[in-house]
Amino acid sequence: MKKASLSLISKLNRQRFRGISPLLSRDYISVNSPSSSSPLHSMDHRIQFCAKTPGLVYPCRNLGTLVEKPNQLPSRQRKRKEKSDLEEAFESAETSEEMLRAFKDMEACFDERELGLASLKIGLKLDQEGEDPEKALSFADKALKALDQDGKPSILVAMALQLMGSVNYSLKRFNDSLGYLNRANKLLGRLEEERVASVEDIRPVMHAVQLELGNVKTAMGRREEALGNLKKALEIKEITLEKDCKELGVAYRDLAEAYASVLNFKEALPFGLKALEIHRKELGNNSVEVAHDRRILGVIYTGMEEHEKALEQNELSQKILKNWGLSSELLRSEIDAANMQIALGKYDEAINTLKGIVQQTDKDSENRALVFISMGKALCNQERFADSKRCLEIACGILDKKETVSPIEVAEAYSEISMQYETMNEFEIAISLLKRSLALLEKQPQEQHSEGSVSARIGWLLLLKGEVPQAIPYLESAAEILKESFGSKHFGVGYIYNNLGAAYLELDRPQSAAQMFAVAKDIMDVSLGPHHVDSIETCQNLSKAYSAMGSYPLAIEFQLRVVDAWEGHGASAEDELREAQHILEELKTRARGTSTNQFPTKALPLPQHSLASRNSHPNVSFNQNSADSMR
Repeated sequence: MKKASLSLISKLNRQRFRGISPLLSRDYISVNSPSSSSPLHSMDHRIQFCAKTPGLVYPCRNLGTLVEKPNQLPSRQRKRKEKSDLEEAFESAETSEEMLRAFKDMEACFDERELGLASLKIGLKLDQEGEDPEKALSFADKALKALDQDGKPSILVAMALQLMGSVNYSLKRFNDSLGYLNRANKLLGRLEEERVASVEDIRPVMHAVQLELGNVKTAMGRREEALGNLKKALEIKEITLEKDCKELGVAYRDLAEAYASVLNFKEALPFGLKALEIHRKELGNNSVEVAHDRRILGVIYTGMEEHEKALEQNELSQKILKNWGLSSELLRSEIDAANMQIALGKYDEAINTLKGIVQQTDKDSENRALVFISMGKALCNQERFADSKRCLEIACGILDKKETVSPIEVAEAYSEISMQYETMNEFEIAISLLKRSLALLEKQPQEQHSEGSVSARIGWLLLLKGEVPQAIPYLESAAEILKESFGSKHFGVGYIYNNLGAAYLELDRPQSAAQMFAVAKDIMDVSLGPHHVDSIETCQNLSKAYSAMGSYPLAIEFQLRVVDAWEGHGASAEDELREAQHILEELKTRARGTSTNQFPTKALPLPQHSLASRNSHPNVSFNQNSADSMR
């Protein structure tokens, strides 16, 4: 995107800097316009000058025996010539160092307003290089102040705002970045509405702004919101690029990964398939881009629990990676394949695959840790708990040394290991690992979604241990963070609110419990549907909360909904239906003033895999439409 931003400025008229202000409405020229049309490069008849004394110049058109009497140029013409030479030097500069030297010379002759375009060009160049964001910020600020003095909308001002947003993003000043980008977005809308600039000129800047907005919101944990900006950026590319070009294929894949990162695999699939279609057509079946497309399709199919399809994509990707000799990517792909075999219940095959992979890894490498984590998972599924623990301990020993080098990857690995200990009912160890993961993630602002997910799991495990007061702060924090990350109607947020309701009910706070269960039910009805098993159980919990409050009419109302929902499941839910009918009769009895034994309260478990599982790991075994895979 930074390269794209710099290419936009290259389309500007190469104006004389003293003439920038009156030419702001003519910011862009056709890509095909000859450079000779530029005022800075239109001097067809150049005159060589030989400086004899300070302030005097001599035309040297004839070097014969006759020497003309020198004529001193007027002061105004001399200044104009000096400015022209400085402009030429700046325009011909290719590196940032050359541009900075030329700019320093120009500062003596040009005022702040006249230097706006040069500041913008330097800022874009420095932002593209990414080596000195503070210096890039200073030039971006100079450009914005110079170009926005009269308050009139222009493409140049929009570009300066976009540059300010981009540099602040590089400096991890996300709120500042978002502010500038929103201003740029609003300004571009105004330019289009008022027809101050053509749509063809606006689109490249709009694409850069939308893409940067997506990046910033993702970094702030607002991933669901970021999808809207990333989709708009793709729509602009669809209009401006050739139908089946490689760059468009990469854009489709990037959007597929973005959807997969919020566990929306259904929306991700068509974009992943489109990327594969384009790259196969344009680059052939053996291209690296096709291998990358098949990798993300493996992630998506795993998320949709279509593990055979996921494994097929993985195997095809591996063939390409082998052909290209990409050993590092191939190793990760082989680990992914083993995880897919585990998901299919092929534990012995997975263990054999991993035994072969471990020989290819270095002793203290992250890849070796990942192999032992997967090995531990396979052994855990075979209930070979002692062997599984040994593998997980080896992995933890390696990861402990990598916390400062790769904090995000290590945090993710700790979370994965904790799930295996949870399966083995080793809750203390699982919680300890999750707390280590949380400590690493809290220092990574762009991993807010992962932080929320880990906090949710800690809260859930504390509930299982009966440490209800300790669980509530983790669950409350998780709910707020994940609402920002995945949206307020994401099914994972619904699970957290359901568990909060169970916690409050356990603490004899039925009114607070009812509020939490009501929020959970509303979310699950939207994200999973009212007849989904977990939606029904949340409705059941809401009925229990009202019963605990003594609000039997409301309790009966929601219990009737539970009965109706189970009836819709037919013969497969006969036991659940009988239980729901029994509870309904108890409620009716209570409503008549007869006391019976109180029925127990049961909280829905969180998904067994982190909501923040990264899209680079295709071992996700849950999706938005399957209850069993979350339990």
